[in-house]
Amino acid sequence: MAAAVLAALSWAAGNIIVRTVPLPGIQVAFWRILLGAVVYTAIFVARGGRISKRNLMLSAPAGAVIAIEIAIFFVAIKATTVANAVVIGNLQPLILFYFASRRFGESINRWFIGVAVVAFIGVAIVVFGSSSTAVWNPWGDFLAFVAMLFFAAYFVLAKTARQQLATFEFQTMQLLVGSATLAPIAFVDAGLKFDVPSLEAWGGLALLLAIPGTGHLLMNFSHLKVKLSVTSLLTLGIPALSTLAAALFLDEPANLIQYAGMALVVTALATVITRESRLRSRAVAQTS
Repeated sequence: MAAAVLAALSWAAGNIIVRTVPLPGIQVAFWRILLGAVVYTAIFVARGGRISKRNLMLSAPAGAVIAIEIAIFFVAIKATTVANAVVIGNLQPLILFYFASRRFGESINRWFIGVAVVAFIGVAIVVFGSSSTAVWNPWGDFLAFVAMLFFAAYFVLAKTARQQLATFEFQTMQLLVGSATLAPIAFVDAGLKFDVPSLEAWGGLALLLAIPGTGHLLMNFSHLKVKLSVTSLLTLGIPALSTLAAALFLDEPANLIQYAGMALVVTALATVITRESRLRSRAVAQTS
């Protein structure tokens, strides 16, 4: 559970870092994933790991989907407010609750649905509270919605792949697949060429790999231990943290309505975290 919470926190920080990297969204996504592929592969091989066709194939669906999601989301977050992009992008529990129940046999009871509804109301308050700001962009909001669909698919595919692959191995394979997926898109986006980032841009890309990139590693670790319904709901805390950080560091001030929405989301998620921790402790005590 702690790893999943830390993953959500790191993703919230990553949303702010993206806005500071002096590159278009697609270029940020490609070079960040390529950097990750190089770093993770070097560590994986140095530890005695082997890149096999089987492992690449098992990781390919998740790797391709998350690469496309990151590219779309990075474009969205540069086109609209950070608040809107992350809020819309984290509505994926609406989809994942279905898969959690049908595909992974998780129990979604009325209490859990009720807490989710409260969190969604908070999400809506944050979104509509920013609709009058100058940097709000409906096209950016639409892209954030599309990215949300890809992110939901990624959660399902990653949890499935993790049943057969170790965490670091899966992370390495999906980065290799992701960089290959985005390479032609980035090539076309840059005008049929690869524009090597500046030293300043590499600094931001390194931060993205170190912070939200590590968040992906933590969440991939959590997929084998934490229910899909819980990990998906935890991501709803990202909007509150990102919106607050954007107000502090990116000159995107939030209003009182948005702060009320943030408080509602955080309260709902704190309830889920507390309950799940209590249930896990009880289960451990009963088996010991």
